[in-house]
Amino acid sequence: MAESAGAQRRLAAVVLPIFANPPHEVVFIERAQHLRRHAGQIAFPGGALDDEDGGDLTRAGLRELHEEIGIPPEAVTIVGRLGLIRQTNNVFNVTPFVGVVAPGTPLVVDLNEASAAHRVPLAAIVEPGAVHPGVEIIGNYRRETHIFDYGSLHVWGLTGTMLDMFVRRFNRAGSALRAALDERLLR
Repeated sequence: MAESAGAQRRLAAVVLPIFANPPHEVVFIERAQHLRRHAGQIAFPGGALDDEDGGDLTRAGLRELHEEIGIPPEAVTIVGRLGLIRQTNNVFNVTPFVGVVAPGTPLVVDLNEASAAHRVPLAAIVEPGAVHPGVEIIGNYRRETHIFDYGSLHVWGLTGTMLDMFVRRFNRAGSALRAALDERLLR
C-alpha cells in the first residue's frame, strides 16, 4: 500500500524485549494470520499510540508488549531508545525501545494479536554478520532490507531495520546501550 501524499503520519512504538536471565533471549512475535497487515511476519511486540497512552511512546510500547505477549510493564526496564523509523509503505513513524524483562516472567500469547512468540539468544543476534543486508522479493517487487535468520525464523523489513539499528548501537565503541544492558543482564 503506497503512502498518500496527504496522509497524516501516526506514531507507534515497539519493544525489543530481552530476558535478564541467561541466555538473555530476545522475544519476537509471529503476527497472527488473520491480521490485515503483515500477517504471519516475524516482528517485535508493538503498535500505534492510543489515547490511553497520553502521548507517551514508552507507555504505548509497554502496553502493546503486555497485550500481545502478557509481559506486564512492571516486569520491564527500558534501557534504550533507538531512532525513529519512518515506514515507507504505511503512515507510521515507529520508535523502538530496548527493554530488559525480569527473569521468570511468563509469556502469554494473545492469539488475536500473534500466533506465537519466539525466543532467540541475544548472542545469536549480535554475532558478526548475523543481521545483514539482503533483498526480499514480494511478487514483482524487490525490497532491499536487513535480514536475520535463526532456525525457522526469517526476519526482514521493519523488524530487520530495527535489528540492524540495535546491533550497530550495541557494537559501537563505548556503547551506552551495551553498558546499560550489561548492567541489567549481568546482575
